[in-house]
Amino acid sequence: MSTEKRAKSRVNFERGITVRMLAIDGAWQRACEMLDVSEEGVLLRVQGNLSGLDLKEFFLVLSTTGTAHRRCSLAWVDGDRIGASFIRDKVKKTAARR
Repeated sequence: MSTEKRAKSRVNFERGITVRMLAIDGAWQRACEMLDVSEEGVLLRVQGNLSGLDLKEFFLVLSTTGTAHRRCSLAWVDGDRIGASFIRDKVKKTAARR
């Protein structure tokens, strides 16, 4: 079943890029492949069991050192594939401008 779930253009990776999912609190992690990415989110193929994991929000770790990462929220799950949206930091506006 291949249904387009995003309106933004995306980059597909023919072989997948090795990345990791990491719980916000560090309680779990899973190896996965990034199959495609857009400005708004990502499609992942996860290795290992997802049952019992809190997937509401997680970090997508893009580097082996963990310095490159994005905070994500789960959009959908279909077997070993998940779609996630990137969470953007909200810019706080100052109440009084000088």
